[in-house]
Amino acid sequence: MKTLTCIWLLAAVTITVNGQAKNTAAAKLPADVDPQSYNRLPVIKRDQLDAAGKKAYDLTAGGAGKVAQPTGPSAISLYSAGVAEPMRMLNNYLRRENNLLGKQITELAILTTAREFDSNYIWSAHEPTAVKVGVPQATIDVIKFRKDASSVGGKEGLAINVGRQIFRDHKLDSATYAKAMEAFGKQGLVELVAIMGDYSANTLFLHTFDQHLPPDRKPLLPPR
Repeated sequence: MKTLTCIWLLAAVTITVNGQAKNTAAAKLPADVDPQSYNRLPVIKRDQLDAAGKKAYDLTAGGAGKVAQPTGPSAISLYSAGVAEPMRMLNNYLRRENNLLGKQITELAILTTAREFDSNYIWSAHEPTAVKVGVPQATIDVIKFRKDASSVGGKEGLAINVGRQIFRDHKLDSATYAKAMEAFGKQGLVELVAIMGDYSANTLFLHTFDQHLPPDRKPLLPPR
């Protein structure tokens, strides 16, 4: 009986603590931010959508019968089926079907974009992914702490420098362009820039609609 009582009390305390944690997280959100989506737009449900919207929803969710993620740029884009569908198709191609650049360069391009826009939402999702596909933590830290990329070298360092130039100078100088063309080729360079463009659009959604990290997502970027 004592054992059962202890288990019951422990469960009650756990529920209370978790509930308080969730309530505390929600309490810290700005008044115009929804407590389910953690951004300014309510979570959109599939049954709220027309046929085109349902098609975009299923594509975003990863298949019919699946539930789309309630937070992030894909969730936000579902408010326009004409935006959500092509954006998801582009992202699927660049991240899942693209074998030209490889997963490491792809993740470095995403991280470079996330850092230039100070997007903790994108960074916190993709730093673990970058580690998983074999990007060294030292290389990730070059981007995270805005260090000189010359220590990275190779295609990896070049990809970082291409992104930094585009975002900071709004152009790519002739010398860097020539190196990038030699390293990645015409299609590869187009796709490298497309990845950065795709995630630039994502960050604009996140900033406009004030996307906050959900409680289970640890912020991995240092303070600004």
